[in-house]
Amino acid sequence: MNAHQRSRDVRAGRLDADAYKDLFSDLHPPLDDHEAHVEADRCYFCYDAPCMTACPTSIDIPMFIREISTGNPLGAAKTIFDQNIFGGMCARVCPTETLCEEVCVRETAEGKPVKIGQLQRYATDTAMAEDKQFYTRAASTGKKVAVVGAGPAGLACAHRLAMKGHDVDVYEARPKAGGLNEYGIASYKTPGGFAQKEVDYITAIGGIDMHYGKALGADITLSKLAEDYDAVFLGMGLAGVNALGDADADAEGSLDAVGWIGDLRQASDISTIAVGARVVVIGGGMTAVDAAVQAKGLGADEVTIAYRGPKERMKASEYEQEIAKVRGVSIRYHMNPKRMIVTDGAVTGMEFERDGSTVVVECDQVMKAIGQSFAPDSAGNIALDGGRIAVDEEGKTSMAKVWAGGDCVNAGDDLTVTAVSQGRDAAESIHRALSA
Repeated sequence: MNAHQRSRDVRAGRLDADAYKDLFSDLHPPLDDHEAHVEADRCYFCYDAPCMTACPTSIDIPMFIREISTGNPLGAAKTIFDQNIFGGMCARVCPTETLCEEVCVRETAEGKPVKIGQLQRYATDTAMAEDKQFYTRAASTGKKVAVVGAGPAGLACAHRLAMKGHDVDVYEARPKAGGLNEYGIASYKTPGGFAQKEVDYITAIGGIDMHYGKALGADITLSKLAEDYDAVFLGMGLAGVNALGDADADAEGSLDAVGWIGDLRQASDISTIAVGARVVVIGGGMTAVDAAVQAKGLGADEVTIAYRGPKERMKASEYEQEIAKVRGVSIRYHMNPKRMIVTDGAVTGMEFERDGSTVVVECDQVMKAIGQSFAPDSAGNIALDGGRIAVDEEGKTSMAKVWAGGDCVNAGDDLTVTAVSQGRDAAESIHRALSA
């Protein structure tokens, strides 16, 4: 039976309750006190530590690990938060295997790095569980700053500005803060509503007012913000979704992977999310892996990641690819999308070109995870670079009083940790400008 004839099978409730609980449980259960101390003792506490250089936020990794080893997890948490207020989320979702842990001396010597990410989580979770706030607002400066976007870049900027005594209004298009931390990361990486707990922890410093349902270009304008505020920071991420071009089709079962992950993240009962018996995910990044693994977790029989390039060019790390394979996902390389096979208005297969031949993969759903794009109309006349907002080394845009950071700028790698560093550094630049 070919893709044109096979009946589609898309439904919810494929598994029992215990199976959902197991498949969507914490990817890395947290270290207990004993495990954390044993792991911390493996660190050499290197001078000019390569792990610290590899961290986009320049966390003093040897310092915080030493603090854990001496029984001071709160001190370790402060060392982390001083550089990265999203240290808890980054401990969960950062590709540490290609950043700090990849250059760990233990890794290069023994092939087994210190578990830096899990130690960071141990410290930050301890502080958050005790609601230990390390920062207080400075005396009010009387200055007001508008932050557009309540993702990692925007909230990192807002928190640092609040520390300096500035009043901050955050405008967010969606009904919740967190950005992709809330809407775009696999549930098994951040279970238990962690993204919102972290938002609450960060905004508890005070001086940060949240305004939801306010999209730049539709509900608020940049020119008006620049007129009403002493400074503006743009951290609204990427609103557009890349399509497959001629291979795409407007059909039932043709899905945007980021949107699908967001729906799953917001569902109060994941068993109500429908998934096909056979799913194809097109892309090669972490979003593709997140979508594929979760589709398998919802009970899909066959899930295939189809990537147009070779294995070594996939943006998803070897570790992420291994997660997918262990969970039963098939990854196929050199799969160039040619057309979506549609029968009676619904997807029944995907046709690819591979090594000069045609390959058809039968499926009930096609999830597109080929990246997002910036919607330039929202930013008015600000200069762009490579389709995103152009900024200098301090995050300044071509428009006076306006800074930008995170995925909407062409100066990073679309990682949470990089967005945090850009928001933090822009806040310092804004503070210098407002203090001049």
